[in-house]
Amino acid sequence: YGSGELLHGRVQLELRGALRLRALEVYACGHATVHWLGSVGLNTVYCDYTANQTFLYRRCQLIPDNGEVTVLQAGRHEFPFTFQLPETLATSFEGKHGSVRYWVKAKLHRPWSTVKKVKKEFTVIEPIDINTPALLAPQAGAKEKLARAWYCNRGQVSVTAKIDRKGYTPGEVIPIFAEIDNCTSRAVVPKAAIIQTQTFIARGTKKQKKSVVTSIVGDSIAAGKREVWHGRALKIPPVGPSILQCRIIQVEYSLKVCVDIPGTSKLLLELPLVIGTIPLHPFGSRTSSVTSQYSVNLDWLSTIPEQPEAPPEYSAVVSGPEAEQSLAPPCRSELGGILEGPFFAYIQEFRFRPPPLYSEVTNPP
Repeated sequence: YGSGELLHGRVQLELRGALRLRALEVYACGHATVHWLGSVGLNTVYCDYTANQTFLYRRCQLIPDNGEVTVLQAGRHEFPFTFQLPETLATSFEGKHGSVRYWVKAKLHRPWSTVKKVKKEFTVIEPIDINTPALLAPQAGAKEKLARAWYCNRGQVSVTAKIDRKGYTPGEVIPIFAEIDNCTSRAVVPKAAIIQTQTFIARGTKKQKKSVVTSIVGDSIAAGKREVWHGRALKIPPVGPSILQCRIIQVEYSLKVCVDIPGTSKLLLELPLVIGTIPLHPFGSRTSSVTSQYSVNLDWLSTIPEQPEAPPEYSAVVSGPEAEQSLAPPCRSELGGILEGPFFAYIQEFRFRPPPLYSEVTNPP
């Protein structure tokens, strides 16, 4: 379902005999919930961080409670219902520190008896159309870094990168146009990756979880040489769309191009991405006009399995203080583990396993 749609359903009662009841009602609900425990102070006092946001709450009385008892005879009874979904919803989401869930619950009230309840969850996919000026705008950036060792200047590394637009959908290929100048005395290695950032917000504090969705590694660049990517292809695996409209849960993506410089910290360039649900229209797209000027190497895509493998754990790729800047590629020997349940319900249609945790960052208010 999406925002503004009609939610249709029915409540069925299978009765072996006559049933006396006072009321039958059904609810449609949708909530975002965030929760985690954080330590405070030197004595390790744990603080409970909790937040909630309601997107949907509707009630419908199928048999109203008018103070009288209603008798239903044996057999099958069906009670249809319809709910109008609000114009603003957030996509269904499941994470370690929070979730966005939607469900319908029916309650059967009987005289002098406990209330019988039944609950059925449903999935909401909030549409994100990438055919908008903001998401069709090219993204570009440039950075440079001095390589130092023992207080000696070993030269400079610079990188410029551009992608043809900001918005993409799963299954598309991002052509990366980049130039890497290595003016140092040692070889460097360029890399690129799509990073997913989950942000949970409660009581003015943020909890972040980041994961490498997919990555590629370029050829080593010798000292004093330049490498040019004429549309290096990076395919987007089946991932959930961006969540930008929820007050307490956000899911964002970025393309990071980095250069691994021996003996010093990495040079990192980040370009924002939005993963949408409505793909690019076949006519008038920027992709055709930009990529037609370059030869895009797509040979490596033939090696992608039909069922995507899980990305690596971040701890297996980097260590220590370089965690925020590393974009190391997946290690096939460590792809067996799955951190947690499905990220978005609709991802199961693509048979995609969610990316694992690689860092947790808590930002104080």
